[in-house]
Amino acid sequence: MSHPSRNRAWLAVPLVLVLTAALPAWAQQSQPENWPPPTYPVAVLQGLDKVTARISTFEVPVDRAVDFGGLEIVVRACHKTPPTEAPEAIAFLEVAEIEPDRPRQPLYSGWMYASSPAVAALEHPVYDVWVKDCAEQLSQQSPTEAPITPQ
Repeated sequence: MSHPSRNRAWLAVPLVLVLTAALPAWAQQSQPENWPPPTYPVAVLQGLDKVTARISTFEVPVDRAVDFGGLEIVVRACHKTPPTEAPEAIAFLEVAEIEPDRPRQPLYSGWMYASSPAVAALEHPVYDVWVKDCAEQLSQQSPTEAPITPQ
């Protein structure tokens, strides 16, 4: 006499084969036509100094370092969806802590999403940094150091 769970396992095999065969077609259909989104040369970031409770908005050109308090932030890429799609800005950031007389200590390296900053958040006791937008060009502010002033 055969065991009932073994019979059910054999029924699952054809289902797995069908799903595996359909997966590439489904993945191809789910990928948007204009992916990846357009690349922009400037990322617009916001930073929070938790000690003073001040939020600053600053711009970082791609592949240039900007200091924000005790952090050095480098944006490696910034993408934004076209206006015809749901708004989303995505940036690849590298963040390091810089202190006098100590070597540079990397803290974060990865993609941040403007719509969901908590998905890939920077973990730091004093500063929070998140992506706000991507821009075509810098505004009038200097790109070498982010202001730590209230908005």
